[in-house]
Amino acid sequence: MALTHLNAQGEAHMVDVSAKPDTARLAQAQAIVEMSAEALRALLEGDLKKGDALGVARVAGIMAAKRTADLIPLCHPLPLTHVAVTFEPAACDTPGRGAIRVRAAASCVGKTGVEMEALTAASVAALAVYDMVKALDRAVVIREVRLLAKRGGKSGAWVAEHV
Repeated sequence: MALTHLNAQGEAHMVDVSAKPDTARLAQAQAIVEMSAEALRALLEGDLKKGDALGVARVAGIMAAKRTADLIPLCHPLPLTHVAVTFEPAACDTPGRGAIRVRAAASCVGKTGVEMEALTAASVAALAVYDMVKALDRAVVIREVRLLAKRGGKSGAWVAEHV
């Protein structure tokens, strides 16, 4: 299978989607933010000096999704119709540590998918969580940034095997 962002000469280029039909598009992504148990407790209880960390991270993720084309050079600017960012405790196998799962969903009606917007939202929301808890734990780890599901367009629906 050929890479769509390379032309016949192997040069990076923006894909021409003008002939593609508009379809409803949806993508879901995640990031896991691992931190000390103390930092996770403070995060979940809203007990951080910087304020409402999850609210800030939610807005950061939404804003990032809207700016994806400014951050990723070959992404098309998309008319997003919805972006959601949610948080839930996640499993962590390291003693004395905890984790939170950031989930992001993006949707639009358009000619190209919203996977990059969902991934950008999850990534930036995770970075905002890091920024909010770093005073309590400098060893925060952001892991498992990945696409969970997508639907719409010619390739149809796709769901990750291990969600």
